[in-house]
Amino acid sequence: MPRLADHDQRRTQITDATRRVVAREGLGAATFQSVAAEAGTSVRLVQYYFGTKRKFLLATHQAVVADAGARFTRRLEALGGDPAPRDVIHAIVVELLPADDARRQDTVVLNAFHTAALTASDVVAEDTLGAPRYLVTAIADQLRRAGAGAAAGAGGAQSAGSPADSAADLDAELIVAAASGLAQTLVIDASAASRADALLDRLLDRLVGP
Repeated sequence: MPRLADHDQRRTQITDATRRVVAREGLGAATFQSVAAEAGTSVRLVQYYFGTKRKFLLATHQAVVADAGARFTRRLEALGGDPAPRDVIHAIVVELLPADDARRQDTVVLNAFHTAALTASDVVAEDTLGAPRYLVTAIADQLRRAGAGAAAGAGGAQSAGSPADSAADLDAELIVAAASGLAQTLVIDASAASRADALLDRLLDRLVGP
């Protein structure tokens, strides 16, 4: 009897193809026909696994976010046990930057989704906000760790809902927004790569501490 198809592998084949189409030609170019051709499969198979264009687009967005999450995990594991808050934040932000072909493609694809969410399309803003919100929360937690350590060293303590606690949320938003802007700059301006480390250190010096 023929071996049953690996459904996860098929889905990945299709979302990988969608990523390539979007990175090369934009979100509007990702149709059942173009994705099937890129994946080397049939339109009917793409329809079988995803049903609608919106579904395969969202699955593609989720795949990009999942890959980024896996990179975050690997980089954080490499820091060892109990890393300093600044090191954790640095590791997170570095993985947002298009420092290689895979991350550059992901940056282009995510930007395409964000742009599409501004207009009437198969993607809406709420579809794209989960990952940034997660990053803000993760970075704010590290900023609170840094603040708690500083307060303990000074003989004080932070309480939940304190001004410092609120400042951590705002600073985390600033860091994510700055990282996103830097990622976009690096995609279109290769010369900015030589300044990326200095820009990142300058940002963290101000919002986290040396």
